[in-house]
This record gives sequence, C-alpha cells and structure tokens, in this order.
Amino acid sequence: MRKVPELSLLSYVNGTSADQIKFVDDIFTGLKDYGFIILKDHTIEQKKIDRAYALVQEFFHLPLETKMKYKMDNGGQRGYTPFKTEHAKDNKNPDLKEFWHVGRELAASSQYKGVYPENIWPSEVAEFEKTFKELYQAMDMTSVILLEAIGRALDVPNTFFKDMVADGNSIIRTIHYPPTKGEDTNNSIRSAAHEDINLITMLVGATDSGLQLLDRDGSWLDVNSKPGEIVVDTGDMMSRLTNEVLPATTHRVVNPNNDSSARFSMPFFVHPHSKAMLSCLPSCVGTGAKYADITAGDFLAQRLREIGLM
Repeated sequence: MRKVPELSLLSYVNGTSADQIKFVDDIFTGLKDYGFIILKDHTIEQKKIDRAYALVQEFFHLPLETKMKYKMDNGGQRGYTPFKTEHAKDNKNPDLKEFWHVGRELAASSQYKGVYPENIWPSEVAEFEKTFKELYQAMDMTSVILLEAIGRALDVPNTFFKDMVADGNSIIRTIHYPPTKGEDTNNSIRSAAHEDINLITMLVGATDSGLQLLDRDGSWLDVNSKPGEIVVDTGDMMSRLTNEVLPATTHRVVNPNNDSSARFSMPFFVHPHSKAMLSCLPSCVGTGAKYADITAGDFLAQRLREIGLM
C-alpha cells in the first residue's frame, strides 16, 4: 500500500549528525519516489497558522465587490484573484477556487524593489497584514532549512539554495474553494491536475481533504495530512535543476462528496530570485541536460501566461 512518507523536520534541526543524515536520505528518497513528503513536525508555531486561517476565512466571506477592490493587474502575483480565473496548463476549464497572494517585503535597497509587485492588504480584516508578515517570515526560514537538506542530497555547496532564494519571489497563496453546488463539476474541479511552478511547495494544513498526487503507476493517491503537519512537494524549477531526478509530481484537488462544503488551504510557493539561473546541477547531468538554461523570472512569466494569469 503506497503512502506518502512522514518525516520529522525537528530531527534534522535538533538531532545528531546521524539523525540529519537519515533525514537527508529520507527527504531525497520521498521526493524522488513520490514527489511529496509530509512533515509531522516543523519549525512554524501552530498559533500563527491557526490565526492566519481564521483571517483568511474572514476575508473570503467578504462581499465580492469588496474583494474585487484588491484585484490587481499583476498576473495574480499579489492581492486577490477571483473565482474561476485560473486554469491548469493545457486545460481550458477553470478551477473552482479564488485566492489571495502575499509576497516578500523587500528592503528599499533590494535590486528587486519595483521588480516584484508590492503587497496590498485588506483594510476590512484587522491584523491581516501583521499576521501574514509574521507567517511569511516563519515559512521562509523553514523553507531554507528544507532546501539545505535537499541540497546536501544533491551535493551542492551548503549555501546554494539559500543564496538562490535570498530575496526570492516566494508567495503565500491563501485559497478558498467554495461549495461546488450549482457549478459545472463535470468539467471543472477545485484544482485540475497540474505541477507547481516553483522549487518546493509547503502546504500548512487544509480545512478539508481532496489533495491527490499522480503516482508512478498512473493511479491517483490521496495525500492525507493531519492538523499541524506540512505537506511538501517539488515543482518544475526543482525538476529542471535536477534533470527530473526530483520530478514535479502532478497533483490535483478533487471535488467533495458534499457539494455544500468549503475548503481553505494555504500553500507557500518557494521561488528563487528572478535572476537565478535554472541550470542542470552537475550531480544530475547524467547523459545530458534535458532543459535549456532559463532564469527563474522568465520561467515564471512563461508559466503565468500558460495558466491564464497573464
């Protein structure tokens, strides 16, 4: 019976050198075999996650005309994206979801100030800005730890990924999947089969199930996590870097049996800075690189066009 591996991030952070070696081996094997792993413990305070989910639900329950004030002309990279706007690559049917993006707060001296869109904040939801700035910082720090462990398995310099994601264009996407009653559920699902664009994704909790990955035998495998756990998967940028040694695994969120139920989720998409070059790693070249070099910024823009956001 196939089951997504569950690992302890704290065994890597606080453990012995043997514990760290085991975690590095386990995360590499899990991502290689499944494209997904589950962290049963981690370095993000649960109260920060719980508070963020409460505010997300408050925001999405605002009237549509209020939410539309925060729809920006930036390819959906910050602020609000309305229901049934995004679709999976090569799939014209819209996903049954709406979402909000929070990005990095850059220092005035950053070379990416003015390159990445600025964050906007809903004035109707008290403490939204404070809460999500704190959560972003916590998730960003945790992503660096995870990438360090993955980098050890890939035999790259210790700060390779840390340098790549410094001032990176990572985003928290808060998602609302409304009840599906009355929707075209024959053609659209909550999130159609797709691969993530970025290096890794960290999904902190979700208020309902429905996440599935496409397993190596072509069957759909449920990804079931418990409160307090983080689901981690690899995206297309990691796949390009590793020559598909760590592939971007296809996944989806299926419609619920109860068409009156809603779902909220909060993935953190870990992106490099825009000038980072996505070049095949020496340890993964094998018989030759499968992809041409491209910057992270150019690759992101290309994919945003393909999924209907630009």
